[in-house]
Amino acid sequence: EPESVAYHVIQALRVGGPLDASAFERALNGVVARHESLRTTFSEVGGVAEQVVHEKMPVAIEWLDASTRYRERPFDLQRGPLVRCAMRRVNDAEHEVFLSMHHIVSDEWSVGVFWRELSALYNGESLPPLAVQYVDYALWQREHVKLDAQEAYWKQKLSGAPAALELPTDRPRPATMSHRGALYACELPMAEALQELSRSEGATLFMTLLAAFDVLLARYSGQDDIVIGTPVSNRQSEATEPLIGFFVNTLCLRADMSSNPSFRELLRRVKETALEGYAHQDLPFEKLVEVLKPERSTARSPVFQVMFTLQSATDGGREFARGLTLAGHASLEVQAKFDLVFTVGENQGRLHGIIEYATDLFDRETIARMSAHYEKLLSAIAKNPDEKISKLEMLGVAERQKLVVEWNATKRDYPRDQSIHALFSAQAKKTPDAVAVIFGEQTLSYRALDERSNQLARHLQKRGVGPETLVAICVERSAEMVVSLLAILKAGGAYVPVDPKYPQARIAHIIADSRATIAVTTQALAPLCVGIGALLTLDTLGGEIAKEATSALATRVDPKQLAYIIYTSGSTGGPKGVAIEHRNAVTLIHWAREEFSDEELSGVLAATSICFDLSVFELFVPLAWGGTVIVAENALSLGQLPARDRVKLVNTVPSAMTQLEATGAIPESVCAINLAGEALSDQLVQKLYGHEHIRRVRDLYGPSEDTTYSTAAVRKKGSDSLVTIGRPIANTAVYLLSPELELVPQGASGEIYIGGQGLARGYLHRAELTAEKFIEHPVYGRLYRTGDLGRWLASGELQYLGRRDNQVKVRGFRIELGEIEAALHKRVKEAAVIVHGEGSDKQLVGYY
Repeated sequence: EPESVAYHVIQALRVGGPLDASAFERALNGVVARHESLRTTFSEVGGVAEQVVHEKMPVAIEWLDASTRYRERPFDLQRGPLVRCAMRRVNDAEHEVFLSMHHIVSDEWSVGVFWRELSALYNGESLPPLAVQYVDYALWQREHVKLDAQEAYWKQKLSGAPAALELPTDRPRPATMSHRGALYACELPMAEALQELSRSEGATLFMTLLAAFDVLLARYSGQDDIVIGTPVSNRQSEATEPLIGFFVNTLCLRADMSSNPSFRELLRRVKETALEGYAHQDLPFEKLVEVLKPERSTARSPVFQVMFTLQSATDGGREFARGLTLAGHASLEVQAKFDLVFTVGENQGRLHGIIEYATDLFDRETIARMSAHYEKLLSAIAKNPDEKISKLEMLGVAERQKLVVEWNATKRDYPRDQSIHALFSAQAKKTPDAVAVIFGEQTLSYRALDERSNQLARHLQKRGVGPETLVAICVERSAEMVVSLLAILKAGGAYVPVDPKYPQARIAHIIADSRATIAVTTQALAPLCVGIGALLTLDTLGGEIAKEATSALATRVDPKQLAYIIYTSGSTGGPKGVAIEHRNAVTLIHWAREEFSDEELSGVLAATSICFDLSVFELFVPLAWGGTVIVAENALSLGQLPARDRVKLVNTVPSAMTQLEATGAIPESVCAINLAGEALSDQLVQKLYGHEHIRRVRDLYGPSEDTTYSTAAVRKKGSDSLVTIGRPIANTAVYLLSPELELVPQGASGEIYIGGQGLARGYLHRAELTAEKFIEHPVYGRLYRTGDLGRWLASGELQYLGRRDNQVKVRGFRIELGEIEAALHKRVKEAAVIVHGEGSDKQLVGYY
């Protein structure tokens, strides 16, 4: 291991009374002389560590002046000594003593041995000779401990265990941990009740507290399979008890919380695991790591990252020698050996805890909240140990109010009787001569767009289009595409977008699954619309359509009618159609009016395929509020557009924006950028803010099932805070729930469930899937389960944590890997598909 002060045993103490420094130093060297371990150094010979026991290795006390702060520094393992002592005189009756030993020659038990012997020698007492030295124990361990059986047990016990406990952190995990740490103290309740529960199950208090800690970590991480480390003294022979040396071993206790057991049942599982672990405690942890061969990293410790221990508390001060007292003194910098170390102390029937945490990862407020949740859990366990672990209460009334009410206070009184196209038509009356659409060199005013879409809508009605008629639209990107979409809506129909650039098999699936009865297309693309009975080819029927009246249609569309069907990836091998009603999209459009300025909406790039729900924002938001839609083939063509200098707002995926920024293709007219569809890195955000004309970068999140966007955040320039997806948008509620649909606490990982006015009707012709994904929660009403994981930050913003399943996002495409595997299975027996790379370099890779 790299040398670090995290591998040291360090104590800072106050010595009360008149201290004889010379006698103290003689006693110190007397202890060193008794223990070979303290006179040992380590050399590397042929790539193998070899210990050298020295006959003498005197240790001198280092004296500190009043202005010098004690700072721990690495030991030299080859030269030694591996114990040192520093001292500062406070006054005649008080000294500060700093003792440090490298963990390779000492452990916590050894510290107690050290001070007992130091006290005796300082008092002039004689000590009995040691029966054995540490080297004798090491030889015995090599010759007599049956490590093969121990290895076999631990390999079987830890087979398939998760590589890491994924606790949500306040900062991204650094590539190399600094081991800087801090301490947090807390009082724990219900000691007597927990003792009684332990006795009733034939368990120890440690086992009960550990089981409760397992529940806490499971709630925070969303994992039901957890490995926690715990130290054991490993001094099973009386001869080893008076020795100074590294005897302590670490057991890896794996907790199985699957099937949501009661706490009593979990305690029985933890008890069995602990007893088995104690019976196999002789295998050194270092040897276990060699056997398991986990992926090693300087970013986290192998096998486990959290430790839990129970120890008896000692009094604050104790007699040392000849009128001297020793007391703890917290003046050392804390070294965090792991992400978290939770030590529970028992003293006179009371429990208290000390949490040592890595400050690279956690803030004090987070640890305080975690401690409060643990205390709440213990109280709930003491009151009802037969409760399912998912039901054990962790939340206080104030926190529940915050998660449910305060952070979802998004209610707006938007009009509920409008349709998408009615908003556009109202704007056309206000600004008939304003430019509505630009495509290449072509422009359409609001009046022209309104009139042409009215004509096509009348023609569609004559062809049988009415309320809820599904109309496929398969056209190239153009101004005519915008006309056609509005016309379908005005006729009362719902459009089913078909991108002619999509694979033919996907197009065929969408057409067959939607059961669209008519398609708006062109003569060249008509062959793609196989299976649709009626085709309306715009290029051949243009003259006939032009004869229709340009006046507004009398047809009134109910806001509850379908507006469009967007097909997303499906886990079972086929895409599924999300059915969105007018009222869903109208809520989004009204929110956008509040969120976006007139300048931002004055020139919106429409570069997204109409098969993506980002297109709903790009097209209908600016058209509802007097802006201009600038149609492009795709986002990467922005730099070549004739009207590029009129673009104010770009709405795309981070991977496309990465390429635009890298190639210098963002026009100086752009003042705002919306990024959605993929995780957004802060590196890209700060690069964009490096362009002075870009004043707002928004990070938006939302599934198609909730009408494009569910949460939004304006990312800050120069910020080094955690990346978030912001807060719920207007008339949207977000809840983070456990697999048992219980609210998870702030800071814990939970699945994102969304409610509110943006929720889709469901999946087209898929009642069973709709019932599975759109649930009726007994407390929070109708919700969509996203499959995404997140957590609430203290700011009330959401942090996105990934997926529960194997759905991925690649360049904005929502992809179920199972869908691709299903296609491969038609030709091969076994297949697996994974994602390689990051950002715009992501690729799907299939194995067979």
